[in-house]
Amino acid sequence: MTIFENRLSLLQQAHQALVTLTNEKTEPGNGIYDRYRNPVLTAAHTPLFWRYDLNQHTNPYLMERFGINATFNAGAIKWEGKYILAVRVEGLDRKSFFAIAESPNGIDNFKFWDYPITMPETEIPDGNIYDIRLVAHEDGWVYGLFCTERKDPNARKGDESSAVAQCGIARTKDLINWERLPDLKTPSPQQRNVVLHPEFVNGKYALYTRPQDGFIEAGTGGGIGLGFTDSMENAVVEKEYIVDEKRYHTVYEVKNGQGPAPLKTPYGWLHLAHGVRNTAAGLRYVLYMFMTDLNELTKVIYKPAGYFIAPEGAERVGDVSNVAFSNGWILDEDGTVFIYYASSDTRMHVATSTIDKLLDYCMNTPDDGFRSATSVENLNSIIEKNLSYTQNKTLINA
Repeated sequence: MTIFENRLSLLQQAHQALVTLTNEKTEPGNGIYDRYRNPVLTAAHTPLFWRYDLNQHTNPYLMERFGINATFNAGAIKWEGKYILAVRVEGLDRKSFFAIAESPNGIDNFKFWDYPITMPETEIPDGNIYDIRLVAHEDGWVYGLFCTERKDPNARKGDESSAVAQCGIARTKDLINWERLPDLKTPSPQQRNVVLHPEFVNGKYALYTRPQDGFIEAGTGGGIGLGFTDSMENAVVEKEYIVDEKRYHTVYEVKNGQGPAPLKTPYGWLHLAHGVRNTAAGLRYVLYMFMTDLNELTKVIYKPAGYFIAPEGAERVGDVSNVAFSNGWILDEDGTVFIYYASSDTRMHVATSTIDKLLDYCMNTPDDGFRSATSVENLNSIIEKNLSYTQNKTLINA
């Protein structure tokens, strides 16, 4: 057996074992959602015929020709009975692109489609594209809103890291062929984490934005915004209304951004967002939740204190450590919610919950009083209820 044949056999066995690995819940969990033992996607899940030239004559040592560094920050949608992730795939060259992976059950056996998405460019080519949100809008299109990054034309000579981020827009009817539309225009210098609301609002398209002064820093950008446009073919937001502001000494003190599109419930819109705070070890990204009024989209009606999901254990280690990020979730017909999140800009995970549990969490978890004293008040309230209940139960059973 040649070096090529031996390596190919080993690679095929390992890849098949990985993509067919059964996932399991990690018990007992926190009662709000269930985590799973294995990531749902890693760089090693990408097809062998992406990474290797499989011709023995042109690649006798079976070397990687197109290395994959990470698979993360995926948009999500239920499509023709399959659980679909539009994954941010990053090569060793640092460039990101989108690729579709599908699963029959949403928790394991994710397999990539043969080809990545060929995303058309605008007249100003994208330096990098990433973090797509998929939304099936009531107008009949599936929209993909993503960050398009380009080198800052005003960067000083020798500065090869300054960039400009804007919202790229594309739409499709089959997830294969994409029509690129002009980038979103807003009053803000830069934009990230723009998400399309799934319904018309007074005949207009509604967009959740994240105004930024610069590429990294939100600056005077106040938090998660909301704006309206008459058309997605030439999307222009004239004014951004802040829905959820960043705030001192919280998990979203440095910046925050909408995750996937909100889920509609009889009690309000369920939102999943990411929050960023500064630590001695650098920025920490976590996920948090809130709810807005069904009709007044800028009115927050419930917001539990603190984070909803934070990176745990091995999730804290990766290209950009201590990060949990989500831009995709799927609501199933039976009320199950599949929450897809990436850890440390490296791999994809899933957590599962239900609409009922998420509503209970948002509506009945204490909100943030923004002071240590109010945290103690909330805790004392829970302690008093539990001790009172325990004492009464003991008297009744005596």
